[in-house]
Amino acid sequence: MQFATRLQPLKSNVFADMDTSKSIALAAGRELIDLSLGSSDLSAANHVLEAIAQSLYDPSTHGYLLFRGTQGFRQAAAQWYEQKFGIPIDPETEVLPLIGSQEGTAHIPLAVLNPGDFALLLDPGYPSHAGGVYLASGQIYPMPLTAENDFLPVFNDIPAPVLAQSRLMVLSYPHNPTSAIAPLSFFQEAVVFCQQHNIVLVHDFPYVDLVFSEETQNPKSKIQNLKSSVPSILQADPEKSISIEFFTLSKSYNMGGFRIGYAIGNPQLIQALKQIKATVDFNQYLGILNGAIAALTGPQDSVKSAVDIFRQRRDTFIQALHRIGWNVPTPQATMYIWAKLPPQWSHNSIEFCTELVRQTGVAASPGVGFGKFGEGYVRFALVQKPEILEIAVERIAQFLH
Repeated sequence: MQFATRLQPLKSNVFADMDTSKSIALAAGRELIDLSLGSSDLSAANHVLEAIAQSLYDPSTHGYLLFRGTQGFRQAAAQWYEQKFGIPIDPETEVLPLIGSQEGTAHIPLAVLNPGDFALLLDPGYPSHAGGVYLASGQIYPMPLTAENDFLPVFNDIPAPVLAQSRLMVLSYPHNPTSAIAPLSFFQEAVVFCQQHNIVLVHDFPYVDLVFSEETQNPKSKIQNLKSSVPSILQADPEKSISIEFFTLSKSYNMGGFRIGYAIGNPQLIQALKQIKATVDFNQYLGILNGAIAALTGPQDSVKSAVDIFRQRRDTFIQALHRIGWNVPTPQATMYIWAKLPPQWSHNSIEFCTELVRQTGVAASPGVGFGKFGEGYVRFALVQKPEILEIAVERIAQFLH
């Protein structure tokens, strides 16, 4: 049987490879501490679950859900965005429901790229960003992220011949896997650069709320609680001339398994993505959208609670690493620790992670799985309780010494 050549680049995946290593460790009797996958272990808020539960007994929610039926969710998403960033959003033409932001990053290349066109992607970056380009038969130009540049790309380093064929740029800050954040001035630079070169600008924004700001907010003000301490790409492109942004409820609202997200941005890009989506699937079950509406419009206490929990886990893990002599910077955002490997492992992050899980049961993600420039690093996901994270570091210490 012969398959399409576009499948060739998709054969290996950092998460699938680590699943194999985890299975081997379990078969050998190891007690697994899985820090390899950024899937929150926290629960969705009760008022969200109640909205979904009530929907189950309403027969009108059991049928196919077309775009018109998503109006309530689109209005809630537009209101949420306006309160958070102060930019008006038209829920009819500038919002599109998605099955998580990953759907958006995987499908937008199909709407923008012709075969052979270049997409400018962060390296290291999230694997689905590259996967969507491969499915669209596009080419990838990796924009290197280094600690020396605060894990921000240098646009002027992109060769002119590549720029001439580039149609898409994908950014994502706060960044997975490096946990870096980007200032508004960086996004303004990106918007001007993409406008000059007629490039669609995509911003994948799943960690909009997982930012460890020390500023306190008035808990009695819902709008103030919604304000973001990191910028949206549309704050740099308020006219929505070339930009589209992807959001998800997986991280802020602990709804990863419900697969609910949305796109906000340029109406033409929204329409193009809507055409791709209409070919591939209908929308989610309406009950899930009702839960998402409750999350976006209801009390935001669970968001603050999640941020506090991940801050505590971050501090516990970083302090434990420092105690064993592994000096890792303290991240300002996300649920990840991006750790530069000790010298003896600096050129083989896959071997480090494979041996670590085989010998100790602690699973992490090799940096090279996120791109060539991720080599020499490892990503730990803070998806376990502090006491488990302490045990994980104890095992890591035994492995290293």
